[in-house]
Amino acid sequence: MQRRERTHRLIELGGLVQKSGLADLVDDDRATLYGALLALTETLSPADRQATLALWRRRGQRAFAAEQDARTAATDAPRVTP
Repeated sequence: MQRRERTHRLIELGGLVQKSGLADLVDDDRATLYGALLALTETLSPADRQATLALWRRRGQRAFAAEQDARTAATDAPRVTP
């Protein structure tokens, strides 16, 4: 059960890397992706860690909400048939 949950979590995290567009921007180069993530990790200094995390969380929440709004608008839009 734990292995399945871990696998699911890793798949979701990989999906977020893809969804962010980062994988495409670096042509799926794993070393570049890893380096970018390591650089990102270094920006989380203890002094402003909480503020940075809060900023990132809000940005992610807004992106998820905008995506949901776009999906809702697409399904609610009237269909025009020729």
